[in-house]
Amino acid sequence: MAREVITIECSEARKEGKSPSRYTTTRNKKLQTEKLEVKKYNPALRRHTLHKEVK
Repeated sequence: MAREVITIECSEARKEGKSPSRYTTTRNKKLQTEKLEVKKYNPALRRHTLHKEVK
């Protein structure tokens, strides 16, 4: 199976002392080998922020 479930976490919330938001998504690990970075909504900060893949 080429698709794997990954977790993405807000990269800006920890700098501001707020709780980071987390989302789960899937990616094709054969076609996309680098870590995923997506802009998603963070309800604690009330804005869209950059979310990066975590282990």
